[in-house]
Amino acid sequence: MDGRQHHGVRPIILYQFGKSQRNAAVLAAFLIFMNPRSTASLVLIGTCALWAFSFPLLKSIEQLGQRNAPGNTSLFLSTLLVACRFSCAAGLFLIGNAIRCRWRRRCDSESPLSIRPTALEWKQGLGIGIFGSIGLILQMDGLAYTEGSVSAFLTQGYAVLIPIWITLTARRLPGWTVTGACLLVGLGAAVLAGVRWDHFHLGRGELETLAGSVLFAGQILWLERPQFAGNDSVRSTTVMFGAMALTAWPLAFALAQHPHDIVKAVSSSEIASLFALLLFGCTLVTFPLANHWQPKVTATQAGLLYCTEPVFTSVVCLFVPGWISKTTGLNYPDEFVHLRLILGGSCILAANVWILLLPPPKPLDS
Repeated sequence: MDGRQHHGVRPIILYQFGKSQRNAAVLAAFLIFMNPRSTASLVLIGTCALWAFSFPLLKSIEQLGQRNAPGNTSLFLSTLLVACRFSCAAGLFLIGNAIRCRWRRRCDSESPLSIRPTALEWKQGLGIGIFGSIGLILQMDGLAYTEGSVSAFLTQGYAVLIPIWITLTARRLPGWTVTGACLLVGLGAAVLAGVRWDHFHLGRGELETLAGSVLFAGQILWLERPQFAGNDSVRSTTVMFGAMALTAWPLAFALAQHPHDIVKAVSSSEIASLFALLLFGCTLVTFPLANHWQPKVTATQAGLLYCTEPVFTSVVCLFVPGWISKTTGLNYPDEFVHLRLILGGSCILAANVWILLLPPPKPLDS
């Protein structure tokens, strides 16, 4: 018997793969992604891919809502969707958490789970919920006063704001790799959005979008705080959903022309079908995954990973709007593949591969 069996499973895997040169590439990829940081990065990219479907779904629901309750502003419909979306998510997560706790109590009576959030879970959930809801509202209102391409570009500003904040607070430069990746993401976002610099100016829409990006950066940084490391992500996500809903409902009622528009705007079978896809595919799966896995990477890397969302959105809009138009009767044509998508998307993806291969940062000396 040779000594391979005395060193655990991993050396045996290396030996078996190493016997064939054909598997060299597979072995290299296996070694790169055999760590929690890489797994978390792939999960966050997957959540961005699912979040991409929310853009055509939200836009279609808003058009249908405008048809059901004409005369109301787009901000009212957007805010109402935020309120309905996260109210349903909070309710379903509360029920799911109760079932989970009961199941755990039956299987392991010695260490049962509590349905009540701890003080730190309340603090974490309220923080990311308030940051996220106000950021979304500012972003949606800003979109009414600026071009969509400018809004998409400025929203990705958190990828640059996060390393700037960390540099100021930690008093340590981010390094050439992080700086280069941030610049590459900024370039890719500008190309992907098709920003026209000769028409760019800082008006109400641009300032509100930048303010929303600052809040999104705060949301990412808040989730990274070490004091939340032991929190239960299910309970803190439930608090987050509730906070986002409670923040949006007062604004939705204030913006409605008539109180009955709250119900009238979302009363149709087409909206119910699209809302179900938005709720189950782009909310109940994505936000819990992001809240659980994001703390396993740095805030800077998380910001760069989230910049893949507009890339996936551009791909999704190549085929989803046409399908929605056929099923709902809306005039929402598919987009087309263009050079901006290829160049901008390549820059953003290259930046994320670059930062993914960066060794984990060393902790700061106390």
